[in-house]
Amino acid sequence: MNHTSTRTDQPPPGGSAVRRAFFASLTGTALEWYDFAIYSVAAALVFGEVFFPSEDPATGTLLAFSTYAVGYVSRPLGGFVFGRLGDRIGRKKVLIATLVLIGVATLFIGLLPSYATIGVTAPIVLVILRFAQGVGVGGEWGGAVLLSSEFGDPRRRGFYASAAQVGPPAGNLLANGVLAALGLLLTEDQFMSWGWRVAFLLSGVLVVFGLWIRTKLEETPVFLAMEAAEKRPEAPIREVFATHPRALAAAILSRIAPDVLYALFTVFVLTYATTELDMSRGSALAAVLIGSTFQLFLIPLAGALSDRVNRRLLYGLSAAAAGVWPFVFFPLTSGGSWPLLTLGVVVALAIHSLMYGPQAAFISEQFSPRLRYTGSSLAYTLAGVVGGAVAPLLFTALLDAYDSWIPLALYIVLTAVVTIGGVWLGRDGTDADEEEPLGPPAAPADTADGSVRPDGAATR
Repeated sequence: MNHTSTRTDQPPPGGSAVRRAFFASLTGTALEWYDFAIYSVAAALVFGEVFFPSEDPATGTLLAFSTYAVGYVSRPLGGFVFGRLGDRIGRKKVLIATLVLIGVATLFIGLLPSYATIGVTAPIVLVILRFAQGVGVGGEWGGAVLLSSEFGDPRRRGFYASAAQVGPPAGNLLANGVLAALGLLLTEDQFMSWGWRVAFLLSGVLVVFGLWIRTKLEETPVFLAMEAAEKRPEAPIREVFATHPRALAAAILSRIAPDVLYALFTVFVLTYATTELDMSRGSALAAVLIGSTFQLFLIPLAGALSDRVNRRLLYGLSAAAAGVWPFVFFPLTSGGSWPLLTLGVVVALAIHSLMYGPQAAFISEQFSPRLRYTGSSLAYTLAGVVGGAVAPLLFTALLDAYDSWIPLALYIVLTAVVTIGGVWLGRDGTDADEEEPLGPPAAPADTADGSVRPDGAATR
């Protein structure tokens, strides 16, 4: 393949800068996902009773999950606003803003009076704060991915970009661990009345730590080079839709199955285990905790593996495995065995890791560097609306309507097919000597061998 490259005078970052960026990407995203995850867990176990009291427990759970979905629906706004800013004013400034936004929103949730105290105002304010959380997360992901990958070697983009992918399981692990500890230390009444709030209030301390890390970082070399050459896009959102339509479609579709699978085995599984399998809340949380622990190591390993094998092939095969696993998991756990539940969750999250580890690199490399924050953010957030946002609601509604796990498993199969289609639409990553850090996409080359067209899509 022949590419016209525009090189810069920016020196390659040193090893310490790469390590700092990797750590900042991982920890910052973990702290934001801690905030997001404690809401998810609380929606499954607490909010139905505290903010949406109802004589029918299933109705309360559905209403609580509806606020969970708001955090996904609001993500595109964060992607539009912060994605554009990330390509215009820089990665670092935007990442500090998103951390503050989601941290403050989570802190206020911990202070929010219950429905019994202030009536309908409580769920209304809860929805507003959840919306703010989603906006922050929508702007966080794309920047966190670029923070680590733009400092690192492009030939190891799968590994470096996976730093941001470790954030969700790390945050989920921390959130579940805090809630599980509170559940063990407190009585049921204490936990439901005030104990769950402690986990939200801890967010204030964690945000200060995250800000301390991020303020010490430098801007990424790629953005500094674009800034020096005056190549920052004027209208990045319009450019993404005009010049990268296939890339955007591929990136969106590739996220559906991982999002839905994660919602099933970290959020809905808590409700399923307590209501259908008659397990305790602590047992269900422990299973998710163990699965998330394995992900801390499996996600970067999967990212590194995708640097050595074809990233798209690894992603597609893992999506296929995701479609098969529910047909094993539900019969396996039907007897209410905690070890089998834990095994089922661990395997499911391992499959998720094989998609999620390479995902950040796959999505970011669909877009030219000057539009990478905007394109990645839009893909991440728009996919969340049709993926993770509605998944717990659909799982709950399907189980309630059919009283069977089969519709849930078929739903996962559908999402797996969609994701495989997205991976097929996408393009393979470029080698380090083909990376184009500045300017618009390269001029058309010989496309007979599958090189990239000006719209950023792969040819077949």
